[in-house]
Amino acid sequence: MDSNLDLLIKGGQVVTSAGMRTVTIGVKNGKIATLTEEPDASSAREVIDATGKHVLPGIVDPENHLGTHRPLTDSLSSETRAAAAGGVTTWGIMQSSPKLRRNYIDRPTPDDVVPFSQVMPEFIELVESRSFVDIFLTGFITTDEQALDIPKVAREFGVTSFKYYLHMMQGPRIQTAWAGRERGGWLGFDDGTIYLGMEKAAEIGAPGLICIHPENYEIVRIFEERLKQAGRSDMAAWDERSPHFCEAGHVRTYAYYAGITGCPLYIVHTTTRESIQEILKARAEGVKIYSQTGHHYLTLSHDVWKINVPLRDEETMAYLWEALRAGYLDCIGTDHVDWGLSREQMDKGNVWETSSGFPSRVESYLPVMLTEGVHKGRIALEKLVEVCCENTARIFGLYPKKGAIQIGSDADFVIVDLNRTMKVRKDMIYSSAGWSIWEGRDLKGWPIMTILRGRVIMEWPEGASRARIAAPEPNGQYIARKPGQQLYPI
Repeated sequence: MDSNLDLLIKGGQVVTSAGMRTVTIGVKNGKIATLTEEPDASSAREVIDATGKHVLPGIVDPENHLGTHRPLTDSLSSETRAAAAGGVTTWGIMQSSPKLRRNYIDRPTPDDVVPFSQVMPEFIELVESRSFVDIFLTGFITTDEQALDIPKVAREFGVTSFKYYLHMMQGPRIQTAWAGRERGGWLGFDDGTIYLGMEKAAEIGAPGLICIHPENYEIVRIFEERLKQAGRSDMAAWDERSPHFCEAGHVRTYAYYAGITGCPLYIVHTTTRESIQEILKARAEGVKIYSQTGHHYLTLSHDVWKINVPLRDEETMAYLWEALRAGYLDCIGTDHVDWGLSREQMDKGNVWETSSGFPSRVESYLPVMLTEGVHKGRIALEKLVEVCCENTARIFGLYPKKGAIQIGSDADFVIVDLNRTMKVRKDMIYSSAGWSIWEGRDLKGWPIMTILRGRVIMEWPEGASRARIAAPEPNGQYIARKPGQQLYPI
């Protein structure tokens, strides 16, 4: 065995989608150098004994929205600590171009919405000076100019995935459903802008990808008006205002356009049986279409909180677990939002006035999936690795650098204690808001160590009330992807 290894992880059950076995992992220069059954502790400068624990690839979370409600500089500092505490080593920021700059713009004007190639140098500098985990970008497209810029930003900066918020189309008529968004360049793009983006994403080749938030607000506004007239103000009304067909209809329409353009399509919030049926139909017709749901959609019913796309009822939640197990759903994403607000500041006791979204999702991600998925027998641990690590890395062009435990991959790991049971408390949270929707719940199965490129960035000793961020300073890197590559199939 190589006597110059930097790190040796021994004794743990190493888990991939293919299975689990006891393997000793050797790390050198931030990469996995050896995988062996020989636990020779004398061969490395640092040895981690993971006996009795499970070693997973570092979690690859495709969706957060750092910089939306707080300056990106602050969000990167606080929220990437939260990600490290949750076992996430690679994090996808989905954001608009004005929000990627050092100077925070709460309400951008149309003049602020510039092509991504103009803001990327500043964004990369911020990431690499402030993030504790590795970062890749999915850019929000709202203008034709941004869509036409896709080949340039892919070629020069490695941005190959782009997102359209379909509920932000056709601005003036949807103000009852999205008050205050009439300005700021957020609204008013049309199918032509989306078509241009699909053309350009297809043009750059794999892993070029268009992501959509499917929710037809032109119809939602009708249901919102009716619910308000009926005097409804409870949380479940938020689900009823956005019927399942408003999501599924968008999936059907844009899957059709994706088929015409040859552009891979990624459904960011897949929350209904009807949407999954449309996804399966499109796949049968040869459309390359991927689907993401969230741990919150799997475990929280529609009477808990307000979010876009809405939380659904318990029957739908049960079906989502079935779909995940069957392989209809490809990825889990946290949709983490850095609000910086207390629960009391967000919850107004009336769904129409309560802030949409809830914080601290990234820290709950892995414990919730282990508790509600693995321990309750809904999915195997191997399936968790598939949908929380491997598939995301494959789809977004990060594999096998990320999401894999194989020689040559980045040495990103999360070591998990499947038997550790803890109650979620405010004082364990790193996210700026300082509260979690899962507070008070006992969760079984927690990350106890996070390793990024061979360096321990989080450790949670037995008996400690909170994870400790072990990295002395930010060491995250921006990950540029290469257009024109061969995708690793899922």
